[in-house]
Amino acid sequence: MIDVYSKARDTRIVVSRILGKIEGSKPGSTMVFFGGIHGNETAGAFALKDVLETINPLQVKGTVYGISGNLKALKLNQRYIDEDLNRLWTKSRIETIEKKNVLNDEETELLEILSIINTILEIENPPFYFIDLHTTSSKTLPFITINDALINRKFSKQFPLPIVLGIEEYLNGPLLSYINELGYVSMGFESGQHNDLSSITNNKAFIYLALVFSGIMKTDQVSNFLDHYKQLLTQSASIVDVFEVIYLHKIQPSETFTMINGFKSFQAINKGVPIAISNNKELRAKHQGRIFMPLYQTKGSEGFFIIRRIRPFYLKLSILLRRIRFDSLLVALPGVTWLDKDEGSLQVNLKVAKFFVKSFFHLLGYRNRQITRTHLRLNNRERVAKTMMYKKEPWY
Repeated sequence: MIDVYSKARDTRIVVSRILGKIEGSKPGSTMVFFGGIHGNETAGAFALKDVLETINPLQVKGTVYGISGNLKALKLNQRYIDEDLNRLWTKSRIETIEKKNVLNDEETELLEILSIINTILEIENPPFYFIDLHTTSSKTLPFITINDALINRKFSKQFPLPIVLGIEEYLNGPLLSYINELGYVSMGFESGQHNDLSSITNNKAFIYLALVFSGIMKTDQVSNFLDHYKQLLTQSASIVDVFEVIYLHKIQPSETFTMINGFKSFQAINKGVPIAISNNKELRAKHQGRIFMPLYQTKGSEGFFIIRRIRPFYLKLSILLRRIRFDSLLVALPGVTWLDKDEGSLQVNLKVAKFFVKSFFHLLGYRNRQITRTHLRLNNRERVAKTMMYKKEPWY
């Protein structure tokens, strides 16, 4: 048990690893919420505590979990202790951690959370939903991030929020990418700035909507459901477009980096506009688009992203191409081979890949996961997605 302090509320709550668990009176889906994977992002933990304490199990169809993330970091209200817990979730890193005799703080946290996830998958009923609640260091509209599988798109489109695809191409080891590789619906929700009271309110609204949209609760069982929906629609300025990450400024270990004050997520920017100071030199935007998650805190290695709206035509085209398994034809091209067909992993010779724009592979659901000197490795979420598990869900 630890104390967690919210600057927004100027109050503390006591939490343990399991923030709460609701076993419904009827069988149904299993939904798992994570709050505080980053220790300075307390809004998720406070929102989960509020919501789970008010829900009547007799109105629940299925099981709902609230899980605390980085407990030691939450207690200290800092992003992490030794290393970012939300950058450790790769199969190779987990295998290494499981073999270690001496663990750092975040490795210990990972193994405890992983054990809970495995237990839930073993003892609870499918279909499974995993939702990670976050906040940002900058001002932002609330938004959803997903790995680009169609089941994630379908579920997330129910929310009156902007959706951002492709962040997994730029980050290595997020918790949700690990869960997506297992094939389950998973999504991240960024509710606002770290210490804004609205971040807790937005999280609560999102939790209620997720419970209804998954069929775990009914609309009339959630008090003021329409108000929760309007809360998110208003906070997101009625932006419900789908965006894609096109650029990340990765902060290097020896780099001194400072964002120029005043930027907020989803703010439109032109190519060439000054964005940050890097090693005492002005850093200018390399693309036109919208600034996304600019870094205004001391810990973190992602300086800022740039995102761009995806036209609805291309979203529809990508659905068609994936449903007919068009990617099976890719291996007929010179230099393109399967690394693992079942897992949707391709290897592409860079001499060939340069003739294909990245957006072509994105249409088919492939994202860059590894670059060597001679080859590009691309992974596809569609081939591992447990789509059949969700086909009877009300939103599918």
